[in-house]
Amino acid sequence: MKAKRYFTVDADGFYGAYYPISGADHAFIAMLGDDIDDLLAKTGVKWLHERGYSCLTMSPAKADYGHHNYPLERFEKAIAFLKEQGNRKIGIIGASTTGMLALIAASYYSDITMTLAFSPSDFVMEGFYRDGKDGATERPGDGESTVSLDGKPLPYLPFAYRHPEYWQKIQEESKGSGNFISSIQLFDESEKRHPLQEEEKIKVEKIQGHIVLIGAEDDVLWDTCRYIHRMEERLSQMEHSCTYDTLCYRYGTHFIFPESMLKMMLPIASKLILGLMFRSAKEHSLECKETRIDIERKLQPILKNW
Repeated sequence: MKAKRYFTVDADGFYGAYYPISGADHAFIAMLGDDIDDLLAKTGVKWLHERGYSCLTMSPAKADYGHHNYPLERFEKAIAFLKEQGNRKIGIIGASTTGMLALIAASYYSDITMTLAFSPSDFVMEGFYRDGKDGATERPGDGESTVSLDGKPLPYLPFAYRHPEYWQKIQEESKGSGNFISSIQLFDESEKRHPLQEEEKIKVEKIQGHIVLIGAEDDVLWDTCRYIHRMEERLSQMEHSCTYDTLCYRYGTHFIFPESMLKMMLPIASKLILGLMFRSAKEHSLECKETRIDIERKLQPILKNW
């Protein structure tokens, strides 16, 4: 699968790739990979294409797997392009850190009327790098948010630890938990040391159209179901015009994708691969699969009604 058009920050104001469907007037901005044409990104494109949507993949930069002061204005430019192509409705989809980013973008740009967030947070995270400094896979960006606006970082929840302790703590937690990676204790400690402030929370009440928040209680990266319930409570207490679904499950892990999307991503040995990554996926593989099937079933009418 090859994109019809690629975009660069210098020439177009954002880094992305456009995969249109002839005759379609609905399109998704998809942030489902570390790069605009890696395996997960192309899986998202194929999954969205099968449902009749054109797709614009976006990520921070070529081979830049961190998120630090990502300019929200890039979404404004991407939306303008999609509208120029005749797309009448625009959605956004993200997972994990980009699930958070999808919610933030939708809260700023009202042209986005369908927001799918898998394993998101309800707050703006501190920025982080994945540049291998001092042998660490990941490190916090001092004084940087994951996103910026008008050249200024958005207020964020700071991580509890600095480099190199940050990655050391993740390694310790992962080894002790039996997961390939685990960081839920790091995020819990971050909130303990720095109670979440209003300016750091994502303003989900400003999102237009429909929101779908999806997570599992056995997520070991962060407590996404607690975050989802906080967003649900926020929406119940604040004036908003959007509608929303919250899909929280006991089992499903951080990789809580619809079953058909996972099969596209990992057509062979998906059960084995997920089991190697997450202890719960190994011990509760049937329950995790049932979760993915249920997500598939519930998303179908939601997307159809959009």
